[in-house]
Amino acid sequence: MTGYRELLIRGSEKVIGHYELLLANAKTEHERALYRQRIEREWRLIRDLQGEPDHRAA
Repeated sequence: MTGYRELLIRGSEKVIGHYELLLANAKTEHERALYRQRIEREWRLIRDLQGEPDHRAA
């Protein structure tokens, strides 16, 4: 894996951590849903960068 991919993956992992903190402190269901969606989007980005297929896309 190239250096820039590793950097992007680490960045996405950090973003996920921040969203998880926000999710834990969310006040409304709307906020929780928003943070869950953003976390899932970051995980998809990581899988794409790692070249893994998204099994849920089927």
